[in-house]
Amino acid sequence: MLAAAIPARLPTSLDEVQTLVAETGAHGRRIEVVGGGTKRGIGPVTADVTLSLAGLDKVVDYAPEELVLTAQAGARLSDLERIVAAQGQMLAFEPPRWTKLLGVSGEPTIGGALAANLSGPRRIRAGAARDHFLGFQGVSGRGEVFKAGGKVVKNVTGYDLMKLMAGSWGTLAVLTEVTIKVLPAPRTEATVMLFGLADAQACEAMAQAMNGPFEVSGAAHLPPFAAGAEMAVTALRLEGFEASVAARVEGLAAALKGFGRLETLDAAHSREFWSGVREVDAFARDQRPLWRLSLPPAAGWRVAEALPGDVLYDWAGGLVWLLTEAEAPRVRTVARDLGGHAMKLRGPGPAFDTLPGPLAALTARVKAAFDPLDVLNPGRMAG
Repeated sequence: MLAAAIPARLPTSLDEVQTLVAETGAHGRRIEVVGGGTKRGIGPVTADVTLSLAGLDKVVDYAPEELVLTAQAGARLSDLERIVAAQGQMLAFEPPRWTKLLGVSGEPTIGGALAANLSGPRRIRAGAARDHFLGFQGVSGRGEVFKAGGKVVKNVTGYDLMKLMAGSWGTLAVLTEVTIKVLPAPRTEATVMLFGLADAQACEAMAQAMNGPFEVSGAAHLPPFAAGAEMAVTALRLEGFEASVAARVEGLAAALKGFGRLETLDAAHSREFWSGVREVDAFARDQRPLWRLSLPPAAGWRVAEALPGDVLYDWAGGLVWLLTEAEAPRVRTVARDLGGHAMKLRGPGPAFDTLPGPLAALTARVKAAFDPLDVLNPGRMAG
């Protein structure tokens, strides 16, 4: 059934969500769970009804002095970022939107970002979305309300459940309320750029920067067309107080002088540059199949050797964006051989890889515990 033809429900309370999930499951029907609906094309769902969380969009509690924010899962990322920015704070995991990349409209939500465990370039320093996920309230596929975690940064109650929900893509529970950690926003930033490096050289430079005392908060390597330049660009972001950033830029430039010519972007141009990296803007207009490979950073550059296409490296090479016409089994095999995994964000075929036997069995047991009737987002994570 086409997504546009699926009847939609827009609950505005936890009780309404619980009732909808319980009744739908009792009648042997299936639910597609969406926030802003911007990632619906990733692992399409076969369902009888759509449960939209757009009606659960309120900020429940925000304590800037405690660095903690609680919001309903349908709260828009743009609204939350505006609220915390007014207090000099930020969502440190830098959640991407990907609306242009995926060719969709809509407003991404905090629940969707956490359910998909989406993180931007700052992940290499600040951690992934799951590392900022302190607690939640939700409804399991059984139609049962449950909670985990708490509203203080040091509370580790239910820690494993947050890790479990992050990256489950709505297949285990409907998140209705989430609590996240926020952090002070940097006073300024700058980006050191190297030019014309081959992929292996670029990964070497990024590794050297990451292993030094420079507190790099973003490390990426873009091919010429992606950088809008005549040659490839390797970029390293530094954030913090002005004097600290200036000193670290000087030290980093000295450490990397052996890699060739360097330039530095000021704060405004740096922010613009990293927004483009976060959203993978350079790959948005190219309609070839798009892959997102998570790999050990030291192995990332080998993707371009093994597969045809265009490659963009983020997270110092730990995240590889690949545009390629190569067959899906070949892409997934290369990712596994390099010690990682691949997800197809755009193009025909499954988004997620088939799990190996022991991990597939464990995943099945977890799914059975939370959603034994396969009510929530059926088929989304099928390989």
